Amino acid sequence: MAFSATNQIRTPAKIGAGMILLWSILHIYVGVTGALNFFNADIKTQWETLLGGANAPLDSFVYPTDSLTINAQSHLILNFCLDVGGYGVLGLFVAWMIWRQASWTGFWIGVIAIGIADLSFLFAMVTSGVIVADLATIAGPVIWFIGVGLTPVGLPRKSKTMN
Repeated sequence: MAFSATNQIRTPAKIGAGMILLWSILHIYVGVTGALNFFNADIKTQWETLLGGANAPLDSFVYPTDSLTINAQSHLILNFCLDVGGYGVLGLFVAWMIWRQASWTGFWIGVIAIGIADLSFLFAMVTSGVIVADLATIAGPVIWFIGVGLTPVGLPRKSKTMN
């Protein structure tokens, strides 16, 4: 009897893959919003999506006024947002690999690559007080933790006949 990954994946891994899918959608949204702001908004609006924490309050931040600094900061913000969106796209593949292929490789990509992205954001931006710690900024890491916590419980144990 041939191995069918979709028949071998149990509910916890499906929930985990669903959580990673949700995480991905939220992060793709950040990328799209950042790109739209780059093309349609001023530097203040762009910065307001990345500030507001206790150590970077919006009313104290000094926005640039010269075109060189505005251009450089605008492109840096765009790059950050596109990186976030790119991790979201990676998460789509991870969720698919887990759901459709019961893939331990997909799981480990989700743990390592997405973990680096999300945890660096959490510690460098949120816990440092640069970005406000609210539902929107805490939800991603929480969803990721749930996803990677549940997934291995529902994946089939490796055997020599499985990839």
